[in-house]
Amino acid sequence: MLTVERKTIPADFEYVGQAEASKRVEVRAQVSGVIIARPYVEGTDVRKGDVLFRIDPTPYEAALRSAQAQQADADARFANAERNLNRLVPLLGEHAVAQKDVDDARTEEEQARAAVNNAKGAVVRAQRDYDNTFVRAEISGRAGRANLVLGALVSGPTDLLTTVEQVDPIYVNFSPSDQDVLAWRRGLSDKSLIAAPGPMQVRATLADGSVYPIEGTLDFADLAVQQNTGTLALRASFKNPQHTLLPGQFVRVTLLGMKRVGAILVPQRAVQQSIGGSFVYVVDSANKVSTRDVKGDTFVGGQWLISSGLTAGDRVVVDGIQKIMPGVPVRPVAYVPPPDTGRAARGDTVLAAPPGTALRIGTHD
Repeated sequence: MLTVERKTIPADFEYVGQAEASKRVEVRAQVSGVIIARPYVEGTDVRKGDVLFRIDPTPYEAALRSAQAQQADADARFANAERNLNRLVPLLGEHAVAQKDVDDARTEEEQARAAVNNAKGAVVRAQRDYDNTFVRAEISGRAGRANLVLGALVSGPTDLLTTVEQVDPIYVNFSPSDQDVLAWRRGLSDKSLIAAPGPMQVRATLADGSVYPIEGTLDFADLAVQQNTGTLALRASFKNPQHTLLPGQFVRVTLLGMKRVGAILVPQRAVQQSIGGSFVYVVDSANKVSTRDVKGDTFVGGQWLISSGLTAGDRVVVDGIQKIMPGVPVRPVAYVPPPDTGRAARGDTVLAAPPGTALRIGTHD
C-alpha cells in the first residue's frame, strides 16, 4: 500500500527539432568573366574576407588603367584652367583683360572641375569592378560545394557560386502544439508549474541517444500559431565549436528548468483499466477496499502522474491486487519502491499523447 503525498518534480518538455545554420549567405559574383581560380576547399571553414573564387581580371585591369589615365589628364587640365583663372581675375580689376576673357576662363575651369569629378567616378567604378574579380566570403563559416568549375563563364549575380553557412552558433527549430502552449500558460498561471528565472535552457539529444554536451538557450518564439499546423515556432541557440550539430540534423529538444508543484505519483501497476477508464484501489480508515476513478495523462519512469481522483493521504493498493475485492477488509503493508535504474532513475516522464505528438516531460540530470 502506498500513502499518497504531493511532491514537486521536474517537468521537462521534449520535442523533435531540426538544426539550422545561424547564418547562410549565397556567394555570387558581381561581375562577369571566366573563373580562373578557386582557392578554398569545398566543405571547409573559411573566414570573412577569404577569397573563394577569382574571375579573370584582364579586362577590368585594362579598364582601371584607362580610367586612371583619364583622371590624370583631367587633373592636369583642371590645374591649368584653375591657374589661368587665378591669373586673369586680378588683371580684370586693373582693366588689363576683358570681362569676356575672365568669363571664358571661369567656364573652362568649371568644365575641367566637372571632368575631374567624372574621371574620379569612373576610377571608383573601375576599381570596384576589379576588386569584385576577387569573390570573397561575406561571413565566417563553412563553405559548400562549388556550383561552377574552373574555366566556367560567370554571367554575374544570376549565377550562384556556392554558399557559406555559419554553424557556430547553430539554431535548432521546434514547434510545440498550441495545446501544449496553453497548458504551459495555464500551469504557470495557477502555480502548478514554476519556471526558473531568466532565459529557458534547452538540452539536445542526438539520434544515437547521446546528449549534446552544451545546453542551448531559447531565444525566439513566433508571434502567432501556424494556421496550417496548429503549432508555435520556437528556436534555441547552441554553441557548436566542434560542429557536432549540422544543418538539417534532427534532434530531440528538451526544455529544462520547469517544475510541477503538488504532483501525485503512483506506481504504474497500481492503475487499472476498465471500460469506463482508469481506476485504482484505495484503502479507507477501516482497511476496506474501494475503487476510485483517476485520470493520469503522463508517466514518470514507472509511475503515473495523476491529475485528478486522488488527494494527499489516500492509501493506494500497489501489490496483491488480484487478491482483493471492493468492500473486503485487508491487512495493508507499506509499499517499498524498488531502486530506480536507467530511465526511471532519471525521472523521465512521457506524455501519453496521440501518435505524432512529440511531447515528453521529465527530469534532467
